[in-house]
Amino acid sequence: MKKIIGILLLLAISSVGIAQPVQWQFSIKKIDKDLYSWSAKATISGNWHLYSQYTPEGGPIPTSILFTKSPLIELTEKVKEVGKLVTKREEVFDMDVKYFEGSVEFVQNFKLKRKVKTNLTGTIEYMVCNDKECLPPKKQSFSIAVE
Repeated sequence: MKKIIGILLLLAISSVGIAQPVQWQFSIKKIDKDLYSWSAKATISGNWHLYSQYTPEGGPIPTSILFTKSPLIELTEKVKEVGKLVTKREEVFDMDVKYFEGSVEFVQNFKLKRKVKTNLTGTIEYMVCNDKECLPPKKQSFSIAVE
């Protein structure tokens, strides 16, 4: 029993000490009178990679971005991925997957329906792996002022 408790304690301590391999930076840029561009830049450390939104079902968890509905904001187009996309066969998933290494920027254009201060909010769910392991999917919330 002491060995089991010791192992569980060691696992808990080691998982707390793991640095997060993805750091997020959010920004909003005004493009035109009522048109804006939201950006989420992911900086991916070491040999980790972050999966594309377009990774097929049945494999790793693709990155997904969910914006909170707002009567003041109208999303235009789809979220774009700006970065060097890698397509590679991963035997563990028995399929070709799409991912980014180093960095990627997700960009969403939107219109502000009225000239008021508001926030664009939402959540990004993502998964990262390296050549040895995958971390459980993680959620990153964001809220950024639109002025």
